[in-house]
Amino acid sequence: MVQPHDLPLNAADGGGEPYPKTLPEVREDPGEALSDLGEATAGEVLADYLHRQATGFLRGLRLHEESAGSAESAAVAAEAVRTMRRCARRVGAALRVYRPLTDTARADQLGSELAWLSGVLGRERAYEVRLERLLGALHRLSSAPAGAAVADGSAAGSAAGSATTGPPAQCGSSSSGGGLGIGAARAGALLERQLTLARTRAHSAALQTLGSARFHAVADAVAVLASEAPLAGEAAARPAVHVLPPLAELAHRRAAEAVDALPLTRARQSYNGEAFAHTLVVDGELDAAWNQVRLLVRLRRYAHEVLGACDPALTAASRALDRHRDAAEAASAASAAARTPRIAPATAYALGVLHADQRHEVEAARFSFGRLWRPAASAQQAQQARPAGADQQAPGAGAAPVVSSTERGR
Repeated sequence: MVQPHDLPLNAADGGGEPYPKTLPEVREDPGEALSDLGEATAGEVLADYLHRQATGFLRGLRLHEESAGSAESAAVAAEAVRTMRRCARRVGAALRVYRPLTDTARADQLGSELAWLSGVLGRERAYEVRLERLLGALHRLSSAPAGAAVADGSAAGSAAGSATTGPPAQCGSSSSGGGLGIGAARAGALLERQLTLARTRAHSAALQTLGSARFHAVADAVAVLASEAPLAGEAAARPAVHVLPPLAELAHRRAAEAVDALPLTRARQSYNGEAFAHTLVVDGELDAAWNQVRLLVRLRRYAHEVLGACDPALTAASRALDRHRDAAEAASAASAAARTPRIAPATAYALGVLHADQRHEVEAARFSFGRLWRPAASAQQAQQARPAGADQQAPGAGAAPVVSSTERGR
């Protein structure tokens, strides 16, 4: 099954065209925060970043070719694949954000192919992480002190409550482990069978991809990128300090608009039981909106890597969104496993508890992001503030680029 994070960004976030299409209004006085760009042109800065990421991709490819096929070096091969994915995502993001500086036909084609490759190579790792997360949660829930899953919390209350609030005793449940008992073991075995099968299929698909003509064409294009960036247009020859920041700011604006559409006021409330109750009905719709924000925040983070900028608050917010995605997909996997025909009631009960636990993890990740995003946005605004209140004195001359209605609709 194709996951939202497997899709190219312009498909996953609802946009039909690459982003952006034109060069925003530039700042004549970018301020001291971006003075480290020096006298380099926009093309030189972008090309240097693309060269480094392309070199990292090729290094990972060579390492994979040297280590693949051996059980002893399986971990090395897996790390090589992750390196290729990391570099592919960054190249694609740079080509997307700084599109006005590039040969658009070549950049769009390469970005689309890298998004496809990153998605295919990432599925095996996604299933592995999902299984580890679910089995770890099952172990935590089943090894909880007796009575943890019932109202009173005493050992005696747990023994009594398991007969009334837990699954039927004849299905193999016990008072230990919060009423999960043998159902947790069976649920773990079911999840392991299903996700291991999915992971095996993803591994086979990745191996087929790495041997395909399409992949070799992508690798050849990346090899060319390592020495020749697809730059074009007059903007690439202009000073980087005037050209690159407005494009990076546009990526921030787009992410901020997506965040504004989220129910952050509610998500910032800890132990948000009301929100949790509603997610049982509309969790898929809300999860898709949060995943779109994850993609845009990641795009914004990669865009600022080109400038040499580092925002710890933004990195922490991005990690919270990654946890949100992992928990949401784990909850979906538990829900899908619970719909397996002819499973025991105790197994279905354990999977239901697991699903609820992961939905609580989803809410916890939303709460964390709600607290982290405001510092990230404030840091961005401080970095782009102009000296001596120039923005207030000359509106429109140095103001942030306005996002068009087309951009808002995507």
